[in-house]
Amino acid sequence: MNTTRLFLGLVAVLGVTLAGNPADADELVHYESAPVKLSPFRIRKASEQGENLPQPQGTSLLGYLSRPQGSGPFPAIVVMHGCEGMRLSVKDLWPKRLVSWGYVVLVVDSFTTRNIKDTCQSYLPDRVFDAYGALNFLSKQSFVDAQRVALMGFSAGATATLEGTKIEGNEQLMDHKFKAAVAYYPACAGSQGDATVPILILTGERDNWSPTEPCRKRLANLSDDSPPIELNIYKGTYHDFDAPEFTAGRRVFGHIEKYNPDAAEKSIRSVHTFLQKYLSN
Repeated sequence: MNTTRLFLGLVAVLGVTLAGNPADADELVHYESAPVKLSPFRIRKASEQGENLPQPQGTSLLGYLSRPQGSGPFPAIVVMHGCEGMRLSVKDLWPKRLVSWGYVVLVVDSFTTRNIKDTCQSYLPDRVFDAYGALNFLSKQSFVDAQRVALMGFSAGATATLEGTKIEGNEQLMDHKFKAAVAYYPACAGSQGDATVPILILTGERDNWSPTEPCRKRLANLSDDSPPIELNIYKGTYHDFDAPEFTAGRRVFGHIEKYNPDAAEKSIRSVHTFLQKYLSN
Protein backbone atom coordinates (compact mmCIF):
# COMPACT_ATOMS: atom_id res chain seq x y z
CA MET A 1 0.00 0.00 0.00
CA ASN A 2 1.49 3.38 -0.94
CA THR A 3 1.69 6.35 1.46
CA THR A 4 -1.27 8.20 -0.10
CA ARG A 5 -3.63 5.20 0.16
CA LEU A 6 -2.43 4.54 3.72
CA PHE A 7 -3.10 8.13 4.74
CA LEU A 8 -6.56 8.18 3.16
CA GLY A 9 -7.38 5.00 5.01
CA LEU A 10 -6.28 6.54 8.31
CA VAL A 11 -8.32 9.64 7.54
CA ALA A 12 -11.41 7.50 6.98
CA VAL A 13 -10.86 5.59 10.21
CA LEU A 14 -10.46 8.74 12.30
CA GLY A 15 -13.31 10.63 10.70
CA VAL A 16 -11.42 13.59 9.28
CA THR A 17 -13.21 15.15 6.32
CA LEU A 18 -11.06 16.13 3.36
CA ALA A 19 -13.82 17.53 1.19
CA GLY A 20 -14.15 21.29 1.26
CA ASN A 21 -10.62 22.03 2.46
CA PRO A 22 -9.39 25.39 1.18
CA ALA A 23 -7.09 25.48 -1.81
CA ASP A 24 -4.33 27.13 0.20
CA ALA A 25 -4.19 24.43 2.89
CA ASP A 26 -0.70 23.09 3.59
CA GLU A 27 0.92 26.20 2.15
CA LEU A 28 4.68 26.22 2.67
CA VAL A 29 5.64 29.45 4.42
CA HIS A 30 8.95 31.02 5.40
CA TYR A 31 9.46 32.91 8.64
CA GLU A 32 12.05 33.47 11.36
CA SER A 33 12.25 32.16 14.87
CA ALA A 34 11.87 34.78 17.58
CA PRO A 35 15.19 36.53 18.25
CA VAL A 36 16.92 35.46 21.45
CA LYS A 37 16.39 38.64 23.44
CA LEU A 38 18.64 39.72 26.27
CA SER A 39 17.16 40.26 29.68
CA PRO A 40 16.70 43.84 30.96
CA PHE A 41 19.43 43.12 33.55
CA ARG A 42 21.92 42.09 30.85
CA ILE A 43 21.11 45.18 28.79
CA ARG A 44 21.52 47.47 31.80
CA LYS A 45 24.87 45.95 32.75
CA ALA A 46 26.13 46.32 29.19
CA SER A 47 25.11 49.98 29.21
CA GLU A 48 26.88 50.58 32.50
CA GLN A 49 30.07 49.00 31.14
CA GLY A 50 29.89 50.69 27.74
CA GLU A 51 29.55 47.31 26.00
CA ASN A 52 28.09 47.10 22.50
CA LEU A 53 25.59 44.29 22.29
CA PRO A 54 24.81 42.51 18.99
CA GLN A 55 21.33 42.86 17.55
CA PRO A 56 19.31 39.71 18.29
CA GLN A 57 18.48 37.71 15.17
CA GLY A 58 16.16 34.82 14.42
CA THR A 59 16.75 31.64 12.42
CA SER A 60 15.10 31.16 9.02
CA LEU A 61 12.50 28.40 9.27
CA LEU A 62 9.84 26.63 7.23
CA GLY A 63 6.26 25.99 8.26
CA TYR A 64 3.12 24.37 6.86
CA LEU A 65 0.09 26.63 7.02
CA SER A 66 -3.50 25.35 6.83
CA ARG A 67 -6.64 27.40 7.32
CA PRO A 68 -10.43 27.15 7.20
CA GLN A 69 -12.36 28.72 4.37
CA GLY A 70 -13.33 32.33 4.87
CA SER A 71 -11.64 35.56 5.86
CA GLY A 72 -11.68 35.03 9.63
CA PRO A 73 -10.17 36.14 11.87
CA PHE A 74 -9.85 32.60 13.23
CA PRO A 75 -8.20 31.27 16.37
CA ALA A 76 -4.97 29.45 15.56
CA ILE A 77 -2.71 26.61 16.70
CA VAL A 78 1.09 26.44 16.42
CA VAL A 79 2.12 22.77 16.18
CA MET A 80 5.57 21.46 17.17
CA HIS A 81 6.78 18.07 15.89
CA GLY A 82 8.72 15.45 17.86
CA CYS A 83 12.40 14.50 17.82
CA GLU A 84 12.01 12.45 14.61
CA GLY A 85 10.68 15.39 12.59
CA MET A 86 7.60 15.62 10.40
CA ARG A 87 5.71 12.37 10.83
CA LEU A 88 2.45 11.78 8.95
CA SER A 89 -0.03 12.44 11.74
CA VAL A 90 1.61 15.70 12.86
CA LYS A 91 2.09 17.15 9.38
CA ASP A 92 -1.21 16.00 7.84
CA LEU A 93 -3.73 14.36 10.14
CA TRP A 94 -3.73 16.78 13.08
CA PRO A 95 -3.80 19.93 10.90
CA LYS A 96 -6.80 18.62 8.95
CA ARG A 97 -8.55 17.77 12.20
CA LEU A 98 -7.84 21.20 13.72
CA VAL A 99 -8.90 23.04 10.54
CA SER A 100 -12.18 21.09 10.58
CA TRP A 101 -12.69 22.49 14.10
CA GLY A 102 -12.22 26.04 12.80
CA TYR A 103 -8.56 26.75 13.57
CA VAL A 104 -5.73 28.08 11.45
CA VAL A 105 -2.75 25.74 11.88
CA LEU A 106 0.97 26.40 11.44
CA VAL A 107 3.15 23.28 11.76
CA VAL A 108 6.70 24.36 12.57
CA ASP A 109 9.57 22.61 10.78
CA SER A 110 12.51 23.06 13.14
CA PHE A 111 14.91 20.75 11.26
CA THR A 112 15.06 21.37 7.50
CA THR A 113 16.73 24.79 7.48
CA ARG A 114 19.14 23.66 10.20
CA ASN A 115 20.07 20.48 8.28
CA ILE A 116 19.04 18.36 11.26
CA LYS A 117 17.81 14.80 10.73
CA ASP A 118 16.53 14.18 14.26
CA THR A 119 17.18 15.11 17.90
CA CYS A 120 16.14 11.83 19.51
CA GLN A 121 19.54 11.54 21.21
CA SER A 122 20.15 15.25 21.70
CA TYR A 123 18.34 18.47 22.62
CA LEU A 124 17.54 21.62 20.64
CA PRO A 125 16.76 24.46 23.11
CA ASP A 126 16.04 26.93 20.28
CA ARG A 127 12.67 25.28 19.64
CA VAL A 128 10.99 27.57 22.16
CA PHE A 129 12.04 30.49 19.95
CA ASP A 130 10.75 28.62 16.89
CA ALA A 131 7.33 28.47 18.51
CA TYR A 132 7.26 32.19 19.28
CA GLY A 133 8.52 33.01 15.79
CA ALA A 134 5.52 31.09 14.45
CA LEU A 135 3.27 33.07 16.79
CA ASN A 136 4.80 36.33 15.53
CA PHE A 137 4.16 35.21 11.94
CA LEU A 138 0.54 34.31 12.62
CA SER A 139 -0.04 37.57 14.48
CA LYS A 140 0.65 39.46 11.25
CA GLN A 141 -1.98 37.54 9.24
CA SER A 142 -5.36 39.26 8.79
CA PHE A 143 -7.21 35.92 8.97
CA VAL A 144 -5.78 35.11 12.44
CA ASP A 145 -7.05 36.41 15.78
CA ALA A 146 -3.70 37.05 17.45
CA GLN A 147 -5.32 37.03 20.89
CA ARG A 148 -6.49 33.42 20.45
CA VAL A 149 -3.46 31.31 19.54
CA ALA A 150 -2.52 28.07 21.32
CA LEU A 151 0.74 26.11 21.28
CA MET A 152 0.55 22.35 20.71
CA GLY A 153 3.46 19.92 20.75
CA PHE A 154 4.22 16.21 20.48
CA SER A 155 7.00 14.43 22.38
CA ALA A 156 10.09 16.69 22.12
CA GLY A 157 7.80 19.36 20.68
CA ALA A 158 5.58 18.95 23.75
CA THR A 159 8.61 19.37 26.01
CA ALA A 160 9.38 22.62 24.15
CA THR A 161 5.73 23.59 24.64
CA LEU A 162 6.10 23.27 28.41
CA GLU A 163 9.42 25.12 28.34
CA GLY A 164 7.82 27.93 26.38
CA THR A 165 4.93 28.37 28.82
CA LYS A 166 6.65 28.15 32.21
CA ILE A 167 6.49 31.13 34.52
CA GLU A 168 10.25 31.83 34.62
CA GLY A 169 10.97 31.01 30.98
CA ASN A 170 11.58 33.03 27.82
CA GLU A 171 7.87 33.76 27.43
CA GLN A 172 8.31 36.90 29.52
CA LEU A 173 10.65 38.34 26.85
CA MET A 174 8.29 37.75 23.91
CA ASP A 175 6.19 40.38 22.15
CA HIS A 176 3.20 38.07 21.66
CA LYS A 177 1.82 35.47 24.08
CA PHE A 178 0.01 32.17 23.64
CA LYS A 179 -3.47 31.78 25.13
CA ALA A 180 -3.23 28.06 26.00
CA ALA A 181 -1.06 24.99 25.38
CA VAL A 182 -1.49 21.27 24.64
CA ALA A 183 1.34 18.80 25.26
CA TYR A 184 1.20 15.19 24.05
CA TYR A 185 3.56 12.93 26.05
CA PRO A 186 6.15 15.56 27.04
CA ALA A 187 9.19 15.03 29.25
CA CYS A 188 7.86 16.94 32.24
CA ALA A 189 10.14 18.63 34.76
CA GLY A 190 8.83 18.07 38.26
CA SER A 191 10.48 21.25 39.50
CA GLN A 192 9.15 23.45 36.69
CA GLY A 193 6.31 24.92 38.75
CA ASP A 194 3.73 27.42 37.58
CA ALA A 195 2.60 27.94 33.99
CA THR A 196 1.84 31.17 32.13
CA VAL A 197 -1.26 29.75 30.40
CA PRO A 198 -3.73 26.88 30.91
CA ILE A 199 -2.12 23.61 29.79
CA LEU A 200 -3.48 20.19 28.84
CA ILE A 201 -0.98 17.32 29.17
CA LEU A 202 -1.88 13.95 27.62
CA THR A 203 0.37 10.98 28.25
CA GLY A 204 0.46 7.19 28.53
CA GLU A 205 0.72 5.18 31.75
CA ARG A 206 3.32 2.83 30.22
CA ASP A 207 5.35 5.54 28.48
CA ASN A 208 8.95 5.03 29.64
CA TRP A 209 10.27 7.71 27.27
CA SER A 210 8.16 10.45 28.86
CA PRO A 211 7.23 9.01 32.26
CA THR A 212 4.20 10.36 34.08
CA GLU A 213 5.67 10.82 37.56
CA PRO A 214 7.50 14.12 36.84
CA CYS A 215 4.22 15.46 35.43
CA ARG A 216 2.45 14.53 38.67
CA LYS A 217 5.21 16.23 40.67
CA ARG A 218 4.87 19.41 38.66
CA LEU A 219 1.15 19.58 39.34
CA ALA A 220 1.85 19.06 43.04
CA ASN A 221 4.22 22.06 42.97
CA LEU A 222 1.75 24.51 41.42
CA SER A 223 0.90 27.60 43.41
CA ASP A 224 -2.65 28.77 43.94
CA ASP A 225 -2.04 31.55 41.40
CA SER A 226 -0.93 29.31 38.52
CA PRO A 227 -3.13 28.87 35.47
CA PRO A 228 -4.61 25.34 35.55
CA ILE A 229 -2.68 22.34 34.26
CA GLU A 230 -4.82 19.32 33.39
CA LEU A 231 -3.05 15.95 33.29
CA ASN A 232 -4.72 13.06 31.43
CA ILE A 233 -2.97 9.70 31.88
CA TYR A 234 -4.24 6.83 29.71
CA LYS A 235 -3.89 3.36 31.23
CA GLY A 236 -1.98 0.67 29.38
CA THR A 237 -0.78 3.23 26.83
CA TYR A 238 2.67 3.94 25.36
CA HIS A 239 4.41 6.84 23.64
CA ASP A 240 2.83 8.14 20.37
CA PHE A 241 -0.54 6.64 21.32
CA ASP A 242 -2.39 9.14 19.08
CA ALA A 243 -0.37 8.29 15.93
CA PRO A 244 -2.07 5.66 13.70
CA GLU A 245 1.12 5.18 11.69
CA PHE A 246 2.37 3.22 14.71
CA THR A 247 -0.53 0.74 14.81
CA ALA A 248 1.89 -2.19 14.70
CA GLY A 249 4.09 -0.61 17.36
CA ARG A 250 7.85 -0.21 17.31
CA ARG A 251 10.80 0.06 19.71
CA VAL A 252 13.12 3.09 19.45
CA PHE A 253 16.19 3.33 21.69
CA GLY A 254 14.51 0.91 24.08
CA HIS A 255 11.22 2.83 24.17
CA ILE A 256 7.92 1.47 22.85
CA GLU A 257 5.84 3.64 20.52
CA LYS A 258 2.36 2.27 19.82
CA TYR A 259 -0.98 3.62 18.65
CA ASN A 260 -3.94 3.09 20.95
CA PRO A 261 -7.23 3.92 19.20
CA ASP A 262 -9.27 4.17 22.41
CA ALA A 263 -6.80 6.51 24.11
CA ALA A 264 -6.37 8.48 20.87
CA GLU A 265 -10.13 9.05 20.58
CA LYS A 266 -10.45 10.09 24.23
CA SER A 267 -7.49 12.46 23.94
CA ILE A 268 -8.86 14.04 20.77
CA ARG A 269 -12.15 14.75 22.54
CA SER A 270 -10.24 16.28 25.44
CA VAL A 271 -8.21 18.50 23.12
CA HIS A 272 -11.37 19.64 21.33
CA THR A 273 -13.05 20.56 24.61
CA PHE A 274 -9.93 22.26 25.99
CA LEU A 275 -9.39 24.42 22.88
CA GLN A 276 -13.05 25.39 22.80
CA LYS A 277 -12.85 26.46 26.43
CA TYR A 278 -9.76 28.64 26.13
CA LEU A 279 -9.85 29.89 22.52
CA SER A 280 -13.54 30.75 22.28
CA ASN A 281 -14.54 34.40 21.95
